[in-house]
Amino acid sequence: MAERPPVRVLITGASGFVGGHVAAACHAAGDEVRALVRRTSDVRHLVALPGVDLRYGDLADREAVRAALTGVEVVYHVAALATGVGSAARHHAVNVDATRMLLVQSMAAGVRRFVHMSSPSAVMRDEDGIGITEAEPYPEHHLSEYCRTKAAAERIVLRANGPTFTTCALRPRAVWGPRDRHGFLPRLLRLMRAGRLPDLSGGRRVYASTCHCLNAALACVQAGRARDVGGKAYFVTDEDDVDVWAFLAEAAEVFSVPPPGRKVPLPVVRGLARAADVVWRLPVLADRPAPLSRYSIALLTRHATYDTSAARADLAYEPVIGRREGLAELREWVEANGGLDAFLG
Repeated sequence: MAERPPVRVLITGASGFVGGHVAAACHAAGDEVRALVRRTSDVRHLVALPGVDLRYGDLADREAVRAALTGVEVVYHVAALATGVGSAARHHAVNVDATRMLLVQSMAAGVRRFVHMSSPSAVMRDEDGIGITEAEPYPEHHLSEYCRTKAAAERIVLRANGPTFTTCALRPRAVWGPRDRHGFLPRLLRLMRAGRLPDLSGGRRVYASTCHCLNAALACVQAGRARDVGGKAYFVTDEDDVDVWAFLAEAAEVFSVPPPGRKVPLPVVRGLARAADVVWRLPVLADRPAPLSRYSIALLTRHATYDTSAARADLAYEPVIGRREGLAELREWVEANGGLDAFLG
């Protein structure tokens, strides 16, 4: 990976979980960090980084975006609707329309590089996959609006690549770590604490890739510096894949909550998930979290591991933290920030 002097970067979503870690990683790398945040955002972790330039506004506010982009060389676009809650129109507005507008504004402002935080969900299927590479095509039908709109946004970003405007996308899988209060791990810990997470393994090991937030942030910084990344997407994961249900049992032990409980037949669960997907298309339910979905069940019951050879070759990517160390540090962070009740709410 070629070295380069510090540059001015703009990070969207910097007040959030992953974006906050990207901001810290850019700051540690010596870049001049600018963050686009809302007035209502919690920016305590950002103001703790000396010299970070906070710009207030929303991605839908063209004037605020234009002003934030002035003098910026690299954009890290991390902001997204990732909760799985919301109508198709809202997902499209946040994940697709806002990305397109930011791209156009970035090109007009003379930005040199645009790094888009995408997701393996863009190519996710309701079937097992081991060692999936970037050659995996986008599916014809997506499992959720999140999957569909992340795929659409990623394609827009990669197509925008050109001689003077380099674009690329990162696909970190199942990001976890400190400051995450709404991602897959805290959601599953809440269910286990309440005794509401059954064992859906179907009696088999379910292998999956995960990505600690520090590893995802490192890959972002590297993508902002590396050569020959234009128009490409990269899978980013932790060093080792996990057995999903063994990982959840380990996390349950670390946080002293009951592990997954009774076994439930997979055909029953998948049938209920298909029915829930149909019902949750009703507008009245769009802004309420579904109890289960084909997407959420696939995350827990389908093999999904990803080959990071491309990221290692092009970005010089090497994970900096592993599962056990990450869980230990997460527990320390939880204990230092109000304990499990504050973490899980």
